[in-house]
Amino acid sequence: MSVDHYENFPVASWLCPPALRPAVVAIYHFARTADDLADEGDAPVAERVQALRNYRADLAAVVAGGAPSQRWARVYAALAREMHRLQPALLHDLIDAFEQDLTPPRYRDRAHLLDYCRRSANPIGRLLLGLYGVGDAESLRRSDAICSALQLINFWQDFSRDGPHGRLYVPQADLDRHGVTAADVLACRDSPATRELIQDLCAWARQLMLDGAPLALTLPGRAGWELRLVVQGGLLILDKIAARRFDSLLHRPAIRAWDLPTLAWRALTMRAAP
Repeated sequence: MSVDHYENFPVASWLCPPALRPAVVAIYHFARTADDLADEGDAPVAERVQALRNYRADLAAVVAGGAPSQRWARVYAALAREMHRLQPALLHDLIDAFEQDLTPPRYRDRAHLLDYCRRSANPIGRLLLGLYGVGDAESLRRSDAICSALQLINFWQDFSRDGPHGRLYVPQADLDRHGVTAADVLACRDSPATRELIQDLCAWARQLMLDGAPLALTLPGRAGWELRLVVQGGLLILDKIAARRFDSLLHRPAIRAWDLPTLAWRALTMRAAP
């Protein structure tokens, strides 16, 4: 089963052990529903804020062993069955990120943006590692690096979608360093300066991904193979951006069916850095 929106994240694929699939699907639908509450449709911001507050209240009820409301009964029924092997604080972190999406700040610097990634992306990796019984500090650190890199890659992939909606994830410090304005990025005005900016941002995301990538070589069995594909998928998007000389203000790169043999080969031949 694949995500039916445009994100590049596989869910409960055939590589996931059958015993874990119900928990993975429950996590996915929990996050997908919260994301839709924050981002889909035409409801005013105040209405979306209240919807996420209600959604959080239902999560708190399930965590406490109570019954949620009927508003999202299917989501929370599935989540309740798996709650014994999930970490509630990570689920609350995801809601925090979706709430932030309703009134996104202008990010000051990379640390400010990574704090958003800590709540928007990193919880997914940590929840999945928990299902596999992996909880050592180094594995968690590498998981965070991979998840934050994936979030950043999604941002650098989606300039042409985020700009028209007024969404800006480029830190102000990076804009200033390259002499680019927020208005330039939001209006998707391509220039040598914006391309240098995007090249710099992609190098940051790539370094984060490579920092976390050894985790895919240490996780056993199917978990390791699926993570290899995730890592290589993120790196392939960066390669596609580079191949077009960092024009992603104009062109959104995507992984196509004909890229699958390349992904499979890269995953198969993946090695630890020397």
